[in-house]
Amino acid sequence: MKKSTLTLAVALGVLAQQAGAAGFIEDSKATLKLRNFYINSDNRNANSGATQKEWGQGFQLDYTSGFTQGTVGFGVDAIGLYGVRLDSSRAHHGNANSRAYGGIVFPTESNGEAVNDFSSLGATAKVKISQTELRYGTLLPKTPVISYNDGRLLPQTFEGGQIVSNEIKDLTLTAGQIEHVKGRNSSNTEGLSIGGANGGTTYRNGRFSNQFRYAGADYKLTKDLLVQYWYGGLEDFYKQHYLGAVHNWAIGPGVLKSDFRYFHSTDDGKNGDTAAWYTTGYYGGGNTKGKVDNDLYSALFLYTVAGHTFGGGYQVSNGDSDFPWLNQGDGSSNYTITDSQIQKFGRAGERTWQARYSYDFAKVGVAGLTAGVVYLKGDNIDAAVGDRSEWERDITVAYVVPEGPLKNFGVMWKNAVWRSDLAATNHAQDENRVILSYSIPLL
Repeated sequence: MKKSTLTLAVALGVLAQQAGAAGFIEDSKATLKLRNFYINSDNRNANSGATQKEWGQGFQLDYTSGFTQGTVGFGVDAIGLYGVRLDSSRAHHGNANSRAYGGIVFPTESNGEAVNDFSSLGATAKVKISQTELRYGTLLPKTPVISYNDGRLLPQTFEGGQIVSNEIKDLTLTAGQIEHVKGRNSSNTEGLSIGGANGGTTYRNGRFSNQFRYAGADYKLTKDLLVQYWYGGLEDFYKQHYLGAVHNWAIGPGVLKSDFRYFHSTDDGKNGDTAAWYTTGYYGGGNTKGKVDNDLYSALFLYTVAGHTFGGGYQVSNGDSDFPWLNQGDGSSNYTITDSQIQKFGRAGERTWQARYSYDFAKVGVAGLTAGVVYLKGDNIDAAVGDRSEWERDITVAYVVPEGPLKNFGVMWKNAVWRSDLAATNHAQDENRVILSYSIPLL
């Protein structure tokens, strides 16, 4: 039995002896989340030549217990995930290579087709002392240095331990270690990697690590100003330091939100001298892989007034490598202001500006209806023959029923268009997603 499994089993055994204690049952919550997800991703050039489209129904059962009484409180959380294929085909699955990660939504059968269904179960033991909480098991972290992805039928999950402390007023301290990840289109746990080393469409030839350590401090200097420092390090791949500040300033009838972020990323271990562990970027001549070397700066400004939100931002990616983040090659998220529906806009040398607008129709009597558009343009991307560029436009329209028998039922349409003159990639992609969602409280 793996050490992590044994530790969790012992923790659950201790918990079972105290399950009747007041607080554990009374504060328990359970929610069934339903998601009907359709995606059509049209790769509009000869390099790819295929339209990927799949449709499925997802079920996510979340259980959160309270804590047993006493100086030390014990509890347990659980998550059950189940996805059912409603429509797919070998031609549109997005992965005819059964050795690779799954297709655009579902895992892949040995014959290259999408599976009929897939599922997974995760449990998390938790211990609380005063204002400090330790969790071990399945985690869904959302921090500047590690963020789970929830952009498909079922969410990506991680396995490891994390401790969060709020003992000091206005200061939150976090530390953790992640050992495995389960992709958003997979039932299997895998190691951790980055772009360029993860093996791409033949991931079993990639390089992986089972140790990502992270720590961070979030401090509210005032009620309107949050400052952050975080560190994240993936063994044999990279070390990353993050500084951030978020400020809200009431100006006239609205509020201006300023969001500043800086990442400093360098190589670690084998990534510094072993080609199989290199990441992507531009290293001169025809060299597009090498060690991690990136500084990423960004600023985003959002002004909200009377339901309208106007925004603009700018991001600079310096260094020989692309911006690094945990990326197994099967869909992932990072904490940049340019993490968009299709692209990330963090390539070596890239300079990206963005403009955005959204509106909350509750201001005109249609509660639950929102819409927004984002446009990003990145240029100065380092390449062997001149600088390259790319752009993306994303539109989102969403409605959530605010009351009545269908309260919490949601409908969302997401449309994205991406174009570029990058070599050896898809140069054009159009994508539509339609998502129906409904949450049912069970406890």
